[in-house]
Amino acid sequence: MFGYVIVNKAEMKYKEFDVYHSYYCGLCHVLKENYGRAGQLSLSYDMTFVLMLLTSLYEPEETTNYYRCLPHPVGKHAAVTSQVTEYVADMNVLLTWLKGQDDWKDEKKLSGLVMEKSLGKGEHRINERYRKKVDAILKLMRRLSEEEKRGQTDIDTMAGLFGSVMAEIIAMKEDEWQETLKRLGYYLGKFIYLADAYEDIETDIKKNNYNPLKERYQNPEFEDDFHTILTMMIAECCKAFEQLPIIEHVDILRNILYSGVWGRYQIVREKREKEKKHE
Repeated sequence: MFGYVIVNKAEMKYKEFDVYHSYYCGLCHVLKENYGRAGQLSLSYDMTFVLMLLTSLYEPEETTNYYRCLPHPVGKHAAVTSQVTEYVADMNVLLTWLKGQDDWKDEKKLSGLVMEKSLGKGEHRINERYRKKVDAILKLMRRLSEEEKRGQTDIDTMAGLFGSVMAEIIAMKEDEWQETLKRLGYYLGKFIYLADAYEDIETDIKKNNYNPLKERYQNPEFEDDFHTILTMMIAECCKAFEQLPIIEHVDILRNILYSGVWGRYQIVREKREKEKKHE
């Protein structure tokens, strides 16, 4: 359920991408330092967006270091970190641990079991730091799992539960921006959940896995109706974003919200439309 909140690199300046990449690398470094190789493997573009959003809003003191790593062995690359990076790394690990747990319980995926066991100790550490937030997220994820087992087909209910998870994560502080950040996170989370369901629908039908879109998918108007729903979700997300007093990196964040988030969805839709034409 990750990898949808990404940049549209084709529409970015080289300098902007370098800045984005420095935050991505910073998050990767903190994950490795705090949680080892398993933590590093949990790195996601979605949480890089959260990192840049909260950093741009709160403007914490940042540190820039330069590292070599396996993906970039030739030259050193910049890695920007701050207290916000620590928070986002913790939330990244929490989400990955929960996803691994669900993958093992629901589909017996070995990769899910490995990730759950690898990050299990980190979950205890995160729980000590953010007890109230973790309790809320765990409660929401348990309900999401329960509704999936019941075969819930109301997409607003299902997407709303994951939206509430993202709302908890993005609202890092209890302050004047909390409600706006929660609205942004809520609608972004709904978009992610629905886009993920859309991408998996054909596989889930073949394997008889749960997917809230199964009934709707047979409707001739499905594609256009679903695109409208996604547009509504991201429009509400962007509306909340524009209410935040963000100046630094605002063009990068807009690139992601107004363009990048559509990348994977468009690839899947275009592929399916081509396949249908050749049937």
